Amino acid sequence: MATKRSSRSAGFYRRGGWIRGVFERGWLALALLALATVSSCSTVAVTGRRQFNLFSPTDESELGAAAYTEMLAESKGKEITSGPDFDMVQRVTKRISVVSDDPGFQWEAKLIDDPATVNAWCLPGGKIAVYTGILPVCQDETGLAVVLGHEIAHAIARHGTSRMSTNMATQVGIELAATQSEDVAQYREVVLGAANLLVLMPFGRDDELEADHIGLIYMARAGYDPRQAKAFWERMGAAGGGQEPPEFLSTHPSHSSRVEQIEQLLPKALAEYEAAKVAPKGPPKPISVRP
Repeated sequence: MATKRSSRSAGFYRRGGWIRGVFERGWLALALLALATVSSCSTVAVTGRRQFNLFSPTDESELGAAAYTEMLAESKGKEITSGPDFDMVQRVTKRISVVSDDPGFQWEAKLIDDPATVNAWCLPGGKIAVYTGILPVCQDETGLAVVLGHEIAHAIARHGTSRMSTNMATQVGIELAATQSEDVAQYREVVLGAANLLVLMPFGRDDELEADHIGLIYMARAGYDPRQAKAFWERMGAAGGGQEPPEFLSTHPSHSSRVEQIEQLLPKALAEYEAAKVAPKGPPKPISVRP
């Protein structure tokens, strides 16, 4: 999640970096073997969608932890460790993680003092960073719950490694086709570009909309009013100057598409919200969030 004022993103999702390491360490052979197995499919929480993923949850958490260390090193000296905003980040993280379909993450949440970066992310394993630049767009705790519900949903739904798996499978498919067809070999870059536009970008948009869906349910379960999600995404659109590329050229859905989906999901989310308000307050699920 980021506006044009920020090109910063979690190292886990960068093109290159550890991705090159995946190939250099010989994991590609393992990935090709996994392509032929049913075990590479899993079910996404809340939506029930079947998902292709070559990585185990353990591998995923290890990669997320490594990327988290890298990103925090880049923000050295900028961490905020006390105060109302810090407390709010810890509180929202705990409330949403408790009601999420947590597979056993070791949750950590950092607040980074960077007013120019309108962004937040959650890596596999529950490693979270919130940049102060997004707080004015959030406006309040419920707005932050929209953000962290969405980002936590990405991690719970395993979108990062699922997309990596799709990228790997697409590239392998094109390379194999190139060995069988001179036309494909000659126009490999064109084919790669078409695959990016027709296969990979739609996966990115679908992941974003799914994270909106799951995040809306999580924030409602945590006792935050899901009706405020629509206003937040409208503010995000305004923060980006209202300038968006055509949706088919973007890895993110348009803000109008997001708002339309939220409106469709509100009855279900409001039912979760009302249930959360009347649920008996027993002992909390044992979970810790490390600042």
